[in-house]
Amino acid sequence: MALLDTAPEERFDRLTKEAVERLKVPISTITILDANREWFKSCQGLDEKEGGRAVSFCGHALLAKSVFIIEDTLEDPRFADNPMVVSVPFIRFYAGVALLNHTTGQPIGVFCVKDTKPRQFNLEETSILLDLANRAEKELNA
Repeated sequence: MALLDTAPEERFDRLTKEAVERLKVPISTITILDANREWFKSCQGLDEKEGGRAVSFCGHALLAKSVFIIEDTLEDPRFADNPMVVSVPFIRFYAGVALLNHTTGQPIGVFCVKDTKPRQFNLEETSILLDLANRAEKELNA
């Protein structure tokens, strides 16, 4: 889809900004993944524009069949020693939804939110995340 390493776009930034505001989280990204890295098409709350796939939360969410939620990263053995958990930005909560290429049906990225404290998502918050992810997916495929 030729998305990696493209310039920021307001249409994507609007969605991640909305996620931060409506879900009251410090971090939201639209993340595109390749074999070795995760790259942020849009990012609120982090200075980095990419990271290694080996320590990526989004790499797990990419393969999930529904919303992928980690309520407390320190309580999940897959993430308890993750560099993004034990050091800056100290991620303690993660929720992400895979984004699909409509032509191939393959997952290409993730719409996600992250928090620095453990939390649970209620049905309304999950619905908001799914709506934002659906809107991001439509934009990616436009």
